[in-house]
Amino acid sequence: MDTEARTAGEGSSPPRRDGERGGWTRRRFVGAVAGTAAVVAVPSPAAPPSDTGAPRSAPDAAPPSREPSGPRPLYVGTYTSVDGGGTGIGLASYDPESGRITGSGTLTGVPDPSYLAVHPDGRTLYAVDERQDGGVTAVRLADRKVLGTRSTGGAGSCHLSVHPSGRWLLSADYGSGSVAVHPIDASGALGERTDLVIHTSPPPGPGRQGPHAHQFVTGPDGGHVLAVDLGTDTVYTYRLDPARGTLTEVARARTRPGAGPRHLTFHPGGRYAYLANEVDDTVAVCAYDPRSGRLRVGEPQPTGSDGGTNYPAQLLVTANGRYAFLANRGHNSLARYAVEAAGARLRLLGTVPVGGDFPRQIAFSPDGRLLFAANQRSGTVTVFRVDTERGELRLVGEPFASPVAVCALPL
Repeated sequence: MDTEARTAGEGSSPPRRDGERGGWTRRRFVGAVAGTAAVVAVPSPAAPPSDTGAPRSAPDAAPPSREPSGPRPLYVGTYTSVDGGGTGIGLASYDPESGRITGSGTLTGVPDPSYLAVHPDGRTLYAVDERQDGGVTAVRLADRKVLGTRSTGGAGSCHLSVHPSGRWLLSADYGSGSVAVHPIDASGALGERTDLVIHTSPPPGPGRQGPHAHQFVTGPDGGHVLAVDLGTDTVYTYRLDPARGTLTEVARARTRPGAGPRHLTFHPGGRYAYLANEVDDTVAVCAYDPRSGRLRVGEPQPTGSDGGTNYPAQLLVTANGRYAFLANRGHNSLARYAVEAAGARLRLLGTVPVGGDFPRQIAFSPDGRLLFAANQRSGTVTVFRVDTERGELRLVGEPFASPVAVCALPL
């Protein structure tokens, strides 16, 4: 079913109409926003339930290591409507041993595919269409056939993820500050959205004109989904109905005013998460209660940017839960953190140059041995060897040129 838009936490209030959204896109926002060890801890959350019956997931953490075998596929997201941009989703492969990337063309027919995700079964690729009329597109990987596009009901779609069950696609719209749910059928194609929620409260943070949903992911318990909104300085937790694909808000976590939260990733243990705050150039350790879905945001701590102009983009946590890495746009580095106290503390170890300009997104290879950085302004993807025992990163190979590279998805 295609439900009417609802406002977050205000089920009886009238939905915001399209004419009230304004034209504030992520690209305009980024253009307009103008090593001592540090340790921050947060109080321990409630113990997680022993058996929730829901699939467990750790978004953005590398899965258990597996032996690589031959070249692996790599997909690159871009903008197609900007000068010097691409013409669709970049197609490439990488050598899991050397990290070398080889291009193989472009998958056209998907406008402004700035963020990509893959179905858990590996058969279908999903892309946002980051335009005023936001959309999400499904692509069958076997023959690279576009299976269709569905409207998100919002503007400036910027992030998507697939629920671990493989039944639902979650998407975030930056321009309208809204999140949406679409069903996924057996073929991997998308159905009409089952829910749409617009973040109308709390009021926007300092210097922002409205809400800006930046990420929508599943919590480690599988039953809760969390939306990070840069505009309202809030992380919203919803319970996802596994049969109907509808959302019920259950909690909100506020950052300090003006933090501008952008990206959340969970520790593999499921009781802590780490939040990258784009506007005030900080990260925070968060405690998470899987039973209630409540998140508690800890104190801000440094990104290793040394006080210069910097916009943190995305965090990753190694599968063993011992280290975390942060992409720094502006400082053009990857910050390295030791994860301590079973996930409750981050200790900044230092930074390494990313080898490109403006690292918009980072991703692990499936075996966790490589880290890929998509560098927007240099139009490159750089690759690092990951030492998961010591938390070290080593640049390997040559940067791979790809127009306005804003997302790299290795499979």
